[in-house]
Amino acid sequence: MNPEEVLMSRFRLLTPDAQYPDDAQIERRTAGDQVDWNIFRERLPENIPTDVLGTCDAMVVWHEMPVTREVIAKLARCQIIVRAGVGFDHIDLDAAAEAGIPVCNTPDYGTSEVADHAIALMLTMRRGIGSYHRNLMDSPRGGFDHARAPLLARLRGKTFGVVGLGRIGIATALRAKAFGMRVLAYDPLVSRGTEIAAGVDRCDRLEDLLGQSDVVSLHCPLTAESHKMINAERLAAMQPHAILINTARGAIIDIEALLDALRNGTIAGAGIDVLPVEPPAAEDAIALAYANGKDPIVGERLFLTPHAAWSSPESVADARRLSVETAMQYLRDGTLRNLVNAPAQTRLSQAS
Repeated sequence: MNPEEVLMSRFRLLTPDAQYPDDAQIERRTAGDQVDWNIFRERLPENIPTDVLGTCDAMVVWHEMPVTREVIAKLARCQIIVRAGVGFDHIDLDAAAEAGIPVCNTPDYGTSEVADHAIALMLTMRRGIGSYHRNLMDSPRGGFDHARAPLLARLRGKTFGVVGLGRIGIATALRAKAFGMRVLAYDPLVSRGTEIAAGVDRCDRLEDLLGQSDVVSLHCPLTAESHKMINAERLAAMQPHAILINTARGAIIDIEALLDALRNGTIAGAGIDVLPVEPPAAEDAIALAYANGKDPIVGERLFLTPHAAWSSPESVADARRLSVETAMQYLRDGTLRNLVNAPAQTRLSQAS
């Protein structure tokens, strides 16, 4: 297909799990008039009609629906899958590569929001905000007591450990430094010297970072190596007064081990924005902890937010616009940006 034919073609884009309430206004404006859309808000792949999967030229996905090998097998015309967001562990990258479909993500949005959220979770615990709020809700008079915050501590001079020194990890590290904290970083995948550019100290072993940090904040992707990386053994390596923050991916932490560590005093507190299964099933340990509001660690040593670290009106708009730009740039001129898999030959190159 030559460039003139591409420019004259109509394209059909599919979003199976849209995370916005309108009829794709930003997406339609970004893609232009030569694009038709199928917009769904589903979590289950079987709820997307087979003919819709089979006729889309590109798929822009969020994080709600898994893009499995079975889904990819139905994408007869699809030339690119774009994740409107950063994490792509719910997409079968190998199956897409085998099918000649490049997968791209949208890493250039939400960095400030996630870094801010990690620091906000730290402040919620270290400045007692969550505890004070809970106590005052129970009794405006009886709860009016500055001493009723178990995790209260000065931040200046403490050690903040960042696991994952990518753009969000660096943004979070810079915020922690602004509070006068010493920052340690562990990331075996970034080149040596990155820590110098960020002005932090590097640890070559995760255990060294865990053992020295008063606050540990996770900013690494979910991979086979990082799955349940924070387990009972790693939690035991942390200091008993330390707090753990996760705004990355839920399955990096063994949640049951975390709850045990909080109840047993192995660590002092945790603020988590992500879970292995979202939303949690009714029988999941964390759902049971939150279910009746009576678990003593909830709102005192454990704080959960609903995968919201990335979210702001500005960030949502960026994710929507940038993901569609990525899809259309590839469909129109074959340019790939932020590729996360490695197809040997793409369908677009085959069509050319």
